[in-house]
Amino acid sequence: MDDTAVALPDAVLRRSAARRLDALALPARARLRWAAAATVVAGWLLVPQAAMIAWAVQQVFVENAAPAAVGVPLAWLLLIGLLRAGLGWCGRRCADDAVEIIRLRLRESIVRRLFAQGPLKLRQQRSGALTELMGTHVDALEGYFGGFVLARIEVVAVPLFLLVAVFFVDRIVGTVLLLTMPLIPLFMMLVGWGAEAASRRQLQALTRMSGHFADRLRGLGLIRLYGRAEAELAGIADAADNLRERSLKVLRIAFLSSAVMEFFASLSVAMVAMYLGLTYLGMLDFRGPPLTLGIGVFCLLLAPEFYAPLRRLAAHYHDRAGALAALGELESTLETTFDGEAKVAASVVISPAPPHVEDANSECGAPAISVRHLALRPLGAAHDVLDDLSFELSAGGRLAVVGPSGCGKSTLLEAFAGWLPASSGQVTVPAGIRIGYAPQRPFLFHGSIAANLRMARPGATDAQLHAAAEAAQVMAFAARLPQGLDTVIGERGFGLSGGEARRIALARVFLREPSLLLLDEPTAFLDPQTEAALLRAIAEFSQGRTLVMATHSAAALHIADQVLQLPEGLLSQQVAER
Repeated sequence: MDDTAVALPDAVLRRSAARRLDALALPARARLRWAAAATVVAGWLLVPQAAMIAWAVQQVFVENAAPAAVGVPLAWLLLIGLLRAGLGWCGRRCADDAVEIIRLRLRESIVRRLFAQGPLKLRQQRSGALTELMGTHVDALEGYFGGFVLARIEVVAVPLFLLVAVFFVDRIVGTVLLLTMPLIPLFMMLVGWGAEAASRRQLQALTRMSGHFADRLRGLGLIRLYGRAEAELAGIADAADNLRERSLKVLRIAFLSSAVMEFFASLSVAMVAMYLGLTYLGMLDFRGPPLTLGIGVFCLLLAPEFYAPLRRLAAHYHDRAGALAALGELESTLETTFDGEAKVAASVVISPAPPHVEDANSECGAPAISVRHLALRPLGAAHDVLDDLSFELSAGGRLAVVGPSGCGKSTLLEAFAGWLPASSGQVTVPAGIRIGYAPQRPFLFHGSIAANLRMARPGATDAQLHAAAEAAQVMAFAARLPQGLDTVIGERGFGLSGGEARRIALARVFLREPSLLLLDEPTAFLDPQTEAALLRAIAEFSQGRTLVMATHSAAALHIADQVLQLPEGLLSQQVAER
């Protein structure tokens, strides 16, 4: 009783996962239907093909007909062979197109879901593991949609048609085929449970190894500096060995499944052949009319083809197990389910938003900000860094947030940007405004400086690009680079100093032309002359805009209208230098 109660939810969950997996095929359903139709029709043509061969054999070896008499069946045989080859090509082409569409749509959906999770959530994920979602996990679905789905349809339509044709000419052979057919699906079901579990473990091991390897590549310089190269190589080797063992377990199950399928199919064909041979020798007499050579050839030709779709289904059954495992890993990492295109679209259009938003009449005017009894806790922290914070910032105001390191300055900016939900209280920011955020540790992509700037405004002209770079003091160091703004930098700003990376992030904000500026330590690590020039540019650019700036710099306070002291939460007024 208890075993049944435990097994029932597992079966229900497995069926639910299978339905969600099939729902991914919605964008390519038409192509899959054409592929399935071509596969089924090609299977049905096996009956006339076998009939033509049996007719020719009967004419030549039994009725001693002239060679010219077999011209008609041979011509039909050639025509049917060409037709089956064409159908096979069309079916494979449609299936490949469908798989490509499914993979593309799934990768787009994964990217949208990752964006919808927000930057703070993504910080908890290993980038190497996320890369595996887009690569190996999506590719694991290829065998399912390109192989198992077609084989599943073929195994329903083709063997039944062949069985009817065989029953029409010989009931004994038809009975043998009918009684031996259930053995293969039964064994497939038993093997499939173990194959799915093994595939899931193999994908988890691959994800862990990819994340481990990607992290070590990024920290290669630090690893060499501390002399940990040999130890890290040993760790990578252990991870690779673990992946190898789990991959071999999956292959072992697949080979075992295929071997048993071939055994049952060969045994069944041998039973048919033995019956026909004993009947021809006169040792068996289960039929009324005599068994002709043509009928025997016809049955022998269709017997292995009767089991061929079942063998193909068995060969692709581990693809189904791998696809279900991949889907489970995708849903576990993304913390969502794939219930079809309609729900996917509904779930990804919601972008991260501040805790509380009010409508504004103007979409581009400077917004006012209201903070009421706000408590904030960084992701993963044990306690709040800000508690019961309240203040008002008027439209077009300039607020400098100051305080010791770790007091919550960056956390407050992340809340304004909509990255971090409030533990309690609320932040009121007008809806429809454009926000520009330059964090303390900006992310720069591998590529040119100009390409990194155009992330904020892809259609910006060269003049606009240079104006933003000049205002943010990017040209002060870019002019000395070999190719200026076209100079290629490494991922995360490799090749630049921290101050230079911040200036590029600030130039991106300038190029975006936002209504609300959120700047986190924009002048850190700058010499006094560069800092003064940058602050003048910020003061000029923030005219008609609302500015919130976290800073340790005393010079930066001179351009602020208000200063918020954390953690005390004291708000003081001062006259900004215009």
